[in-house]
Amino acid sequence: MPDKTARIAMVTLDCAEVKPSADFWSALLGWEVAASTDDYAMLTGPDGSPALGLGRTDDHQPPSWPDSGRKQFHLDLAVDDIDAMADRAVELGATLADPQPGETWKVLIDPAGHPFCLTDAANWG
Repeated sequence: MPDKTARIAMVTLDCAEVKPSADFWSALLGWEVAASTDDYAMLTGPDGSPALGLGRTDDHQPPSWPDSGRKQFHLDLAVDDIDAMADRAVELGATLADPQPGETWKVLIDPAGHPFCLTDAANWG
């Protein structure tokens, strides 16, 4: 009998330019760029993890921060050292979001304008 559940195979983010987004996320996550064209890139991580896709859209509009209703979702990344990873993300082209909503995580904006959070890996088990 076939399994009647689904699994997330990939999360895809829209962007205006694929290469800068693929370079940023590849460096930040330490994932390989498995495929890349001017219109699309796919990054692969550890076995069993969903892939990250980056797709060019001509009318890409970055989500707003703080959320004004255009943002649909964001990535939460578990890290060992939030401040060190925030510094690394900024070196790679991210910006620190303003305002910051809390003390136990940091919100950054990737080069394509997507907000993402860095949070303490110890709290994720």
